[in-house]
Amino acid sequence: MTHILLIQSSSNLASSVSRDLSDTYVKDYIAAHPDATVTERDLVSSPVPHLGVDLLGGFFGKPEDLTSAQKTALALSDTLVDEVLAASLIVIGVPMYNFSIPSALKAWIDHVVRAGRTFHYTAEGPRGLVTGKKAVLFLASGGVYSDGPFKAYDFQETYLRGILGFIGITEVTVVRAEGLALGPDTATKAVADARAKAAALDL
Repeated sequence: MTHILLIQSSSNLASSVSRDLSDTYVKDYIAAHPDATVTERDLVSSPVPHLGVDLLGGFFGKPEDLTSAQKTALALSDTLVDEVLAASLIVIGVPMYNFSIPSALKAWIDHVVRAGRTFHYTAEGPRGLVTGKKAVLFLASGGVYSDGPFKAYDFQETYLRGILGFIGITEVTVVRAEGLALGPDTATKAVADARAKAAALDL
């Protein structure tokens, strides 16, 4: 049985393309697999705190010395990590903000990329502990960054592939809707192409 973790990070709650594409994919997946289950984590409607002094202290402090604030911060991080570990498929809707990912998604990443939980250090270097899982990324952007003169500005897909691979998730599929700010015809085609690619994915 598949358990899906759906992560939403777009601040556009009304007409987000990344939200729509990822939601549709998950609904289609459940339609094809009625026994599949979903945990949704909306990082905008219910944001997680950015990495701060209490969480950092919780990461590196001795358990017996932690303050109540550090314990609370660490407990949320543990919950978020547990959600990742429980999932067999991770679906993330991601708009591009200033060539990268939303800060809300970066905050979530800072909670779940944890030594001893999702990766560990070895004599040969760090090794990911989150293995045997798949991820599907639904990326939306106003410009075109997968190719062409602005490809070097893409710190969205490159970062996400890198950080997911670091914790052991290497089977990553990317569905892009790009050029959304380049006129209505371009935007319409971009969304249609993304829907077609999503529909063609193995469910």
